[in-house]
Amino acid sequence: MRIDDCLKRLVSSIQASLQSIPPTRSLLRFATPRGSILGTNGCAKLLTVNVKFCFRCTSGTLLTLFLLPIVLASPLLAHPQSTEEVHAGAENTTEKSKLNVYTKNLRADVDLVLVPVTVTDSLNRPVIDLEKDNFRIYENDNQQTIRSFSKEDAPISVGLILDYSLSMNNKFEAERAAVAEFFKNANPADDYFAIAFSDRPKLIADSTQSLADLEDKLALAMPAGNTALLDAIYLGIDKMRFARYERRALLVISDGGDNHSYYNTRETKKLVEESDVLLYSIGIFDNMPVPVFKTIEEKLGKRLLTELTDLTGGRTIAADNRDKIPEIAATVSRELRQQYVLAYKSDRDLHDGKWRKIKVQVEASGEAQPLHVHYKRGYIAPAE
Repeated sequence: MRIDDCLKRLVSSIQASLQSIPPTRSLLRFATPRGSILGTNGCAKLLTVNVKFCFRCTSGTLLTLFLLPIVLASPLLAHPQSTEEVHAGAENTTEKSKLNVYTKNLRADVDLVLVPVTVTDSLNRPVIDLEKDNFRIYENDNQQTIRSFSKEDAPISVGLILDYSLSMNNKFEAERAAVAEFFKNANPADDYFAIAFSDRPKLIADSTQSLADLEDKLALAMPAGNTALLDAIYLGIDKMRFARYERRALLVISDGGDNHSYYNTRETKKLVEESDVLLYSIGIFDNMPVPVFKTIEEKLGKRLLTELTDLTGGRTIAADNRDKIPEIAATVSRELRQQYVLAYKSDRDLHDGKWRKIKVQVEASGEAQPLHVHYKRGYIAPAE
């Protein structure tokens, strides 16, 4: 049945119902806005019928009842789509799906590769009097030309990863002393934050708070719970995405045991290897004469920390003697600011997204003792 016929029947039905009401007590008003009647071309989409029915009660009160708009035609009936429109809509949807699936994140592509290098002597003291000519740098065994060389003491962004777990119960005073000594040797302009972890990691301080606030929190803290070390490192690396300075480092103070992390060792190694964050650690290990009383995590703690820090160009310093922990913390703090930064342009322009191995050698004349060179072992080349 055509919609025009339906409309005529509706009007006739309403008029017939009103014939039984005296003319003085009823009023029917039927309105069809201009342009809303369906024509033969099917262009109108909606027909609204407003019916206003008024009647006077014996008390003389005038009541008005508004009926809701009646939709006489759906959009599909009022405006049928052509086959071309349906196909065009499907093509647009498909194109949008392709964009959602294949759009990739952007990766920064830089010309220079920056390699922070730390040099220490046989007594673990930083060597800070070397020059550009003392260094040789290789990528995949091919010597590279050093384009830039610096050794200035500039502010850095540093994050402290502090172990609050139960395994640190007899080492917590040493951890507090290490934090205090570390900041005594820091640059006042440094950007810093601190993450504490036991069952899970938690941000406890950042640069918006004073160092006194952090020390107060450490004084009130009580070691308890499991050890989610790897999760804390993950959180620290993520936090470094918002760091203020280009030079970035994490310092872990822990016994190295992990028994409660969501992330595993393989995932964490991949993360630190691909990041531009130096990782140092002060390992506060138990020097028990009988190692059988140590847990598996504690036995493997030193190796885990060493493997992670070596991947970034940092290092793990074992503190078997608790009395030396403040001195070690001061050394790490100074070492982070007394690094050499070598910059070179790779002789391989291929953007293949593959791992490229780096090797740094130091040739220092007049040095009687052997020097130890710490640097990141490689990087991932930009991909097209």
